[in-house]
Amino acid sequence: MPRPNRLTPFGTFEPVPARGTVMGNRGCLHDREGVLGTKRYRHKNWIICRLEFKDRRRTINAPGLYTELFALDEATMMAAGHRPCAECQRKRYDLFKVAWRQAHGLPSDAHLSASEIDAHLHTARIDRLGRQIRYQARLCDLPDGSFVTLPGVSGQPLILWDGTLHAWGHEGYWPPQKTRTDLVVTVLTPLPLVRVMEAGYLPGVLLPGIGSRRALNPASSMPTAALR
Repeated sequence: MPRPNRLTPFGTFEPVPARGTVMGNRGCLHDREGVLGTKRYRHKNWIICRLEFKDRRRTINAPGLYTELFALDEATMMAAGHRPCAECQRKRYDLFKVAWRQAHGLPSDAHLSASEIDAHLHTARIDRLGRQIRYQARLCDLPDGSFVTLPGVSGQPLILWDGTLHAWGHEGYWPPQKTRTDLVVTVLTPLPLVRVMEAGYLPGVLLPGIGSRRALNPASSMPTAALR
């Protein structure tokens, strides 16, 4: 049976065979037998990692080490509240910080630590009961890469790209569907990350046909994991 470690844009974990193109980390969420408990995070630095980095190898759910989480792409991880890792995705992280400063009105040379970003982001992604924080917005006011749900269809996450919506699945996206741009939707991607995308940070998206609009070093180009 697949492990329940595949992230959805709702921030939930599901047991599906789809492997994904990025790995996430929220701390150690499993017991000594490798079984996930009820906790969904152990610290505030929720990160997005490459599947391959410096020939490192990991044993999935090794005792005492962080729980490996997997997702379709970077945009999915961001909807769940994660940001790029400052080690294995240093270039992506540096681009992210530039956009974060701009989005939050900070000087370009202002000191900005990962812990400051994580503390701010944590208050915007989940409430005190651990539920995903969502909000309403007009579709036309959102940047590409935002995840939303439509009125009356709360169980289906969709990504906005080039003015159209694509239904999400663990293995990819469905063809675009047209909808009114003035439609009020429910936004899943935390507001600070939406602001970062508005400031020019384009997330990696495993979506056919986006060509030159792919982000620098996109999630979809990352190699197969060196995991066992």
